[in-house]
Amino acid sequence: MLNEKDKSLLQAKGISEETLEAQLKRFATGFPYLKIKAVATVGNGIKRLSDKEIKECVKSWKAFQATDGTIEKFVPASGAASRMFKNMFAFVASGNSEPATDFEKEFFGNIDKFAFYGDLNKACKNLYGQDTHTLIAGGRCREVAQAMLGKEGLDYGFLPKALIKFHRGAGGAVHTPLEEHLEEGAQYAADKNRVVNIHFTVSPEHKAEFEKLLQAKVPLYEKVWGVTYKVSMSVQKPSTDTVAVNLDNSLYRDENGNLLFRPAGHGALIENLNERDADVVFIKNIDNVVPSRLRHATVRYKKVIAGYLMQLQRVMARYLRALEVGDYTRESLLEMLGFLENNLSTVKAGVQELDDAGLAAYLAGKFNRPLRVCGVVKNEGEPGGGPYLAYCNDGSCSPQILESAQINHDDPEAVKMMNSGTHFNPVDLVCYLKDYKGNRFDLKKYVDPDTGLISLKSKNGVDIKALELPGLWNGSMSDWNTAFVEVPIETFNPVKTVNDLLRKEHQ
Repeated sequence: MLNEKDKSLLQAKGISEETLEAQLKRFATGFPYLKIKAVATVGNGIKRLSDKEIKECVKSWKAFQATDGTIEKFVPASGAASRMFKNMFAFVASGNSEPATDFEKEFFGNIDKFAFYGDLNKACKNLYGQDTHTLIAGGRCREVAQAMLGKEGLDYGFLPKALIKFHRGAGGAVHTPLEEHLEEGAQYAADKNRVVNIHFTVSPEHKAEFEKLLQAKVPLYEKVWGVTYKVSMSVQKPSTDTVAVNLDNSLYRDENGNLLFRPAGHGALIENLNERDADVVFIKNIDNVVPSRLRHATVRYKKVIAGYLMQLQRVMARYLRALEVGDYTRESLLEMLGFLENNLSTVKAGVQELDDAGLAAYLAGKFNRPLRVCGVVKNEGEPGGGPYLAYCNDGSCSPQILESAQINHDDPEAVKMMNSGTHFNPVDLVCYLKDYKGNRFDLKKYVDPDTGLISLKSKNGVDIKALELPGLWNGSMSDWNTAFVEVPIETFNPVKTVNDLLRKEHQ
């Protein structure tokens, strides 16, 4: 039963009672596991480009950049860095003054290698009257960690990763991920007028800090790269929040009797992406950046997958124009079907038996959808969604990025496939968001609502269940056309923990 306070909260968030009811029903029914046909491998869902093809893709991308087409970088950057510092929060909470775990020993033993060391040293002097190394030598490591995490110091326990100093550059300069995305944008996402459009999704409480850093850095990078930046920001919409429930699926209420709504994961950002008015959009996580001296592979392969995207898009646009006016023969329809099966790895049993009108309708429906090319890297044990060939609701089979939680771990065959995966997707996407007539797709129509997740959380010491919407690059793009292209592991350098910054590619 909802009371008047509940209804006012729903109205303020823009959530209908019907949506709330659907969320509660989903807690009760759960989400079905996806039916997998095969794990994607090179030659079976994953394209490995030859040197000649790579050069042609780069050429295709440069040709698009010379047109009036619009380009944007879309960077999910709203998450706080609390998970990045999880181990250091645990160290502070332990009450220990000396490092005990291997992680803690590595952190304190290499503390001057972090790009933020200078700031931390100043914070320690301001707070404790001693520099970092003196505190560590005196067995006061806990105070050093507090200076890094706490509001009175660097406040890194609250800030988003975008604003944390990751790398040292030439001349002692230090760079944040936000700055490195600005630089990347200039290197592969500028249009013919040298305009770089970048969109960051941010949390409301961090927006002012983003704006402050952008005001300080944008003029500098415009001068360095000879570009004009158009930077925009948006926040995750409150209307995409999901309600929390108790373990028996009843509504959770806090000590004041209020409902609890939680952000529904990065899948909620499909709403933000849907509002972007660009032809081509690059999507990449905020923490997957490297210093400029190591950026060559990243820049090159962004151009490669973008060029491959344009090659696919041109062919499909030509096919769709022919299908629209009925300019096809049986032979040309079979050519189109071959393209769908071989280049987009989308197959359905029995379609070859359809008559011409039926096959044309099937092809038009498959081609006239948003398109994405996903860079996949060889699996070296890093976390990330895996590339699979999975069955869709219409009985066809197409490329999908799946998380481990979407796979039935009680199905030996599914587990075997998951363990045999050779590649994974590190959130390295380039998307085409317009149809062949230049109209924006309504991306919300291509989400598979059956691909969300239910997770266990804790609130005030009480176990609760939370609902995550279909992931942005998982179920939210389930009904897109997808191509997987192999890219080098050098293009993937995530920072998931603070000690990742000690790896050689970040030094």
